[in-house]
Amino acid sequence: MIGVVLAGGRSTRLGQDKVRLRLPGDGRDMLARTADLLAACTDGVAISCRAPASGEAVPALPGIRSIPDAEPGLGPFGGVWAALRELRQPLLVLSCDLPFMDAPTLRRLIDARNARSPETLMTTFQQAETGFIEALVSIYEPACLPFFEKARARSLRQLNLVIPEGRQSRVAYTKAEALPFFNINFPDELERAKRMAEAACEQRHGTACHAAEEGVR
Repeated sequence: MIGVVLAGGRSTRLGQDKVRLRLPGDGRDMLARTADLLAACTDGVAISCRAPASGEAVPALPGIRSIPDAEPGLGPFGGVWAALRELRQPLLVLSCDLPFMDAPTLRRLIDARNARSPETLMTTFQQAETGFIEALVSIYEPACLPFFEKARARSLRQLNLVIPEGRQSRVAYTKAEALPFFNINFPDELERAKRMAEAACEQRHGTACHAAEEGVR
């Protein structure tokens, strides 16, 4: 299984490049943190990124393969589609804007995938109270590719609708378990994430953590 960091967005709603964000208590940026998480539970890591415009830098890490979108403007759908076409292996895809995602949550997903029925093509999380599908924290099998091709032909880009429901395995989580799925899209979410990370850091290490973070700034 290959871990794929979804890092192709332009962060227009946030107003700054989210892959380079660093939260209190962690010296890594979000791209490196996400890649490290995937490396710990998969057989290799790749970065899904947008195709660079002239002179534009795209998200990259030393020693990690980058897979550019085959077509621009398709969002996360385009990233997963390009990775499936390029790698032809089971993919654990993970958005790079989840600062509190953790290894136990990913292991839970992998365990569900390993126990799946033969016809399952997508293993994903579903929020129990709302029914929301976490398509950007999911495992896609190589046999998903024809469904992506058909979806592209129909201009369907909503990832949770690409694979038929009967061929999805869904792992339920409750609102009480929702912290790993907190994502950063807007400035107020970034500020909230910083406060939560700072509080967790100080709980673990006391004031030393805050002092170290001030030194980094």
